[in-house]
Amino acid sequence: MSKQFSVGIDLGTSNSCVTICEVDGGAARNIEITQILGPSLVGEKPLLASALYLPVPGEYAEDSLRLPWHEGPAPDYVVGAFARERAALVPDRMVTSAKSWLCNPHVDRRAPILPWQAELDQPKVSPLEASRRYLEHMRQALAFDLQQHAVPASVDDCHVVLTVPASFDEVARTLTYEAALAAGFGQVTLLEEPQAAFYAWIAHSMEAGADVPWHDQVAEGDLILVCDVGGGTADFSLIAVAGSADGLSKNLELHRIAVGEHILLGGDNMDLALAHTLKAKIEDDGHELDAWQFLALVHAARAAKERLLADEALQEMPIAVPSRGASLFAKTLTTTLTREEVVTLLVNGYFPLTASGELPAQRKSVGLQEYGLDYATEPAVSKHLARFLKRALENVKSDEALAASIGARAGLDQSTILTPTAVLFNGGVFEAAIFRQRVVELLASWLGPGRALKELKSAGLDIAVSRGAAYYGAVQASGKGIKIRAGTSRSYYLGMESPMPAVPGFVPPVKGICIVPQGTQEGTELELAGREFGLVTGEAVEFRFFSSTVRAGDRVGSVVDNATRSLDELAGLTLTLPPVEGVAGQVVPVTLHPLVTELGTLELWLQHTQSSNRWKLEFNLRAEE
Repeated sequence: MSKQFSVGIDLGTSNSCVTICEVDGGAARNIEITQILGPSLVGEKPLLASALYLPVPGEYAEDSLRLPWHEGPAPDYVVGAFARERAALVPDRMVTSAKSWLCNPHVDRRAPILPWQAELDQPKVSPLEASRRYLEHMRQALAFDLQQHAVPASVDDCHVVLTVPASFDEVARTLTYEAALAAGFGQVTLLEEPQAAFYAWIAHSMEAGADVPWHDQVAEGDLILVCDVGGGTADFSLIAVAGSADGLSKNLELHRIAVGEHILLGGDNMDLALAHTLKAKIEDDGHELDAWQFLALVHAARAAKERLLADEALQEMPIAVPSRGASLFAKTLTTTLTREEVVTLLVNGYFPLTASGELPAQRKSVGLQEYGLDYATEPAVSKHLARFLKRALENVKSDEALAASIGARAGLDQSTILTPTAVLFNGGVFEAAIFRQRVVELLASWLGPGRALKELKSAGLDIAVSRGAAYYGAVQASGKGIKIRAGTSRSYYLGMESPMPAVPGFVPPVKGICIVPQGTQEGTELELAGREFGLVTGEAVEFRFFSSTVRAGDRVGSVVDNATRSLDELAGLTLTLPPVEGVAGQVVPVTLHPLVTELGTLELWLQHTQSSNRWKLEFNLRAEE
């Protein structure tokens, strides 16, 4: 049965939202997400806070957290606005930043580890489970919305597109997909968030009443930076505008030519910076804050920051920090956060006017650290952006075909960065105009005199990703509309040992053989023609995987001599593959058959050359015969 509707879901670090549109046309509509606003208080909001609160038994009356779609007992947790609100009073019982934990390769993402560093005797959930609960809430809210609007369709009649950061590695992408399946969705398509924001801009410019269609706002040779800074991450992508094969001026093609690294830097970092400033003011008044109070201060700082940046007439906000215990109000500490403090600290601290050659400082590590999320140690988004544009240039120069797709712009050999000609903003951080203005000023200084920078108008900084995902789903289902030529955002490699005589004190380097080149389209099955490899079966072995965002010139079968030095290592697999004919310890000849699925996930099939035996390796940490 063909899909009647397309649904776009933005599973955000701080906020999530859902958009629906008809596949055969019609304006997109963001659904109002039904959620708990307080005990026994249900309401609707356009965004769902990506926050999960875990009450203690008996904290609320039975059924006071019940939603309209709940049958039987209400769940023992709450998602959304009320969960985030409770964080200011009970911060160690709230799960946040689950999306950032989902892409952390140094923890077991299926283990109950959140809230991080909370008391051991309280209930916890895994990053995967938290993501599932957010997605399940959105699926049920969508079904409730369809019913309330008398839409003659169910969620199963919808083509669902779920967005992920462009910088997500394959494990994080697969876990996100798994969370969606566990939440009750059927098969979903994954789409990079910066691409979704760009699709939203295209769709918005083509709606009735729009001033200028997208193809009249850009021209062949333009290079568009999608600058996405949200609650937890900074995500960059470059999209090149190329002429179409038929030569018609308005039939432009779009090519995604570079994506950034996964940078845990965004609004959460800004909230921490403000909280430390407020903590110093409180301590200067002779008071001490414990760890629990500091968590509450972070949440209070976030709320005050959003108010001050949204209203220029507001010059300061009061801050109250509660204490635990019966005498709560007697021990409440107060201070103020001023607009001047917010602007000075955040604009100059996170978006300084740096030179294009100023890159993030190398991490300086001590031998022992408090373990947690791998936050960026360099706070300047400006320097991370310069590093991205420098690596984008390196990526383009590695591949003649890619350079040709952007018109082989003159001066690539003399440039130090790949400079954009237009910028499209996305993410909640850029709701504050002062941050957008600073980035435009920064990019203009890198472009130099005589070169103009165009700012493209977002379709909605907090809703563009879900709207663009819905548009993309409609294009996929109907075959009508504009699609960005993208494919995989990086090249993938399989680690391979080379046999050599043992040499004391020398470990042979691991080679990386390219199994999926950057830009491989969904639904593509590849083969390393004419190559056989020895596969160890019947005993525990390790498979090492690598990736790169700067080696677009590599093709299937290309070999990188020293993978650990030249590539980024991904999570590996340690497993035992079933032996052929039950003989343990065999090394059997196989051929490699990588597959990029229609859903955007990666599989690697190993085919025994002398029988029908084959094994499948997936980045969801399992292997199947």
